Amino acid sequence: QLRLVESGGGLVQPGGSLRLSCAASGFTLDDYDIGWFRQAPGKEREGISCITISDGSTNYADSVKGRFTISRDNAKNTVYLQMNSLKPEDTAVYSCAAQLASDHYYCSGYVPVPTEYGYWGQGTQVTVSS
Repeated sequence: QLRLVESGGGLVQPGGSLRLSCAASGFTLDDYDIGWFRQAPGKEREGISCITISDGSTNYADSVKGRFTISRDNAKNTVYLQMNSLKPEDTAVYSCAAQLASDHYYCSGYVPVPTEYGYWGQGTQVTVSS
């Protein structure tokens, strides 16, 4: 079965950093576009970052650009989200998702769209508070 498992969430003070991991099993992530999403209390899920296999390029939402970095380690079948300069408004459940990419890609010039991704992890809570 194709699975994604997030880890690395927790409580951090404003200005701090966390690195989230998205470990894949049952598939090789180099066949998939990967997106990171978050859902804050009372808000809809939003795409914040993605990485595509088309050319390895990445996209970021304006709210996190310059602070977050997505990366891929094919040897470990894992995608990471490095989160720096965290703000209270970053508090949310963070999820990774994957979509098989072949003739079509899901991270080409825009942030990831939740409805375009078919495989989801359970999410990990990130709380930014002093």
